[in-house]
Amino acid sequence: MDTVFAVSTAPGKSGVAVIRVSGPRAHDAVQTLCGDVPPIRQASVRVLRGADGQRIDSALVLTFAAGHSFTGEKSVEFQAHGSIAVVSAVQAELSRMDGLRPAEPGEFTRRALENGQLDLAQVEGLADLIDAETEAQRRQAMRVLAGDLGRKAEGWRHELVHAAALLEATIDFSDEDVPVDVGPEVGALVSSVMAGLRQEIAGVGMAERIREGFEVAIVGAPNAGKSTLLNALAGREAAITSEHAGTTRDVIEVRMDLCGLPVTLLDTAGLRDTRDAVEAIGVDRARQRAEAADLRVFLISPDEAPQMVPRADDIVLVSKADLYPDAENGISGKTGQGVAALVDRIGQTLSARTSGGGVATRERHRDAMARGLTGLEAVEVLLPRGEEAAEIAAEELRSAVRALDSLVGRVDVENVLDEIFASFCLGK
Repeated sequence: MDTVFAVSTAPGKSGVAVIRVSGPRAHDAVQTLCGDVPPIRQASVRVLRGADGQRIDSALVLTFAAGHSFTGEKSVEFQAHGSIAVVSAVQAELSRMDGLRPAEPGEFTRRALENGQLDLAQVEGLADLIDAETEAQRRQAMRVLAGDLGRKAEGWRHELVHAAALLEATIDFSDEDVPVDVGPEVGALVSSVMAGLRQEIAGVGMAERIREGFEVAIVGAPNAGKSTLLNALAGREAAITSEHAGTTRDVIEVRMDLCGLPVTLLDTAGLRDTRDAVEAIGVDRARQRAEAADLRVFLISPDEAPQMVPRADDIVLVSKADLYPDAENGISGKTGQGVAALVDRIGQTLSARTSGGGVATRERHRDAMARGLTGLEAVEVLLPRGEEAAEIAAEELRSAVRALDSLVGRVDVENVLDEIFASFCLGK
């Protein structure tokens, strides 16, 4: 395998830049640049020199033995000053060395997968951790990266392999008297795994929302103060405000961290019947986005009903509370009245929903578990038929095991690897 290198820190000028090298010739690269190989896993300051003997920089150098690095290979990290010129000079020297080449996007992580340092679910967790913007996203990504999903899958797999072994025994000794009926034990194992799969599948949708973000639509009639409220929530002039009705023609989106959750606030066009063709398009888009949103905040006048039927968790408030001081549930984006309470209420509502999220976070996870569940449902139907269906039931069990193996990358994942690793930067 080639030895690869890349800058693992963000491009551009910085205080420190980390240049990572991984592969069989990684320690040779250290010898060439530094004149010696520092002790394994001990940070040492070394002078980096080019092939002409000229000093490039002083750097903190970390070396790792095979089996004890992120990739599982011999590795080294040069922590040099984050000058663009320094980084370019170090990379130029590395590229001149025999057997070294620049890494492709995600190649370090792909090598970690191939060398058994991470399973496929952990790779996806790492990608999510890098992209995490909020505390909820960080916590969820860390659970996956720590191997929680892999451990669940391994537990399910162990139970199914045991169940398959019991069935295989009845097949192998079908001509002999087997004193124990394995059906009840196999049924119990299958039922246990099915319950776990159903629970995890049910939580994928909410886990996806944490990873991708929630949408909260602000809905109301024209000139109800929606844009003013959006600006108050965002803390900036994100939307144009005017005393003229119908100023907002399209859906304005503002993404923010709300109580640790990723939330996109939607300022929609005022809902009303209109003959203006452009405004009518905006109203239609507003209704569509509001219907699809995870939560709606309705702004109404004291004597007005919401323009759409609110769902159970939707929030209905009296807008422009500065003009209606006696109104209940009043809010004013202009004065700030009720804004903090609204933020808390949105956070509490969405946080309550996230409690149902599991460690499976992607549609790929859902698909693998669903395929496993389908196989187990077939086993459950076949078991009462006894020995005559034992071989078919055993094959369905093996099919379920293969589905769970694909969850963590043991089998049938080549078609998704390129897509997954393409999202990583060069240094990861």
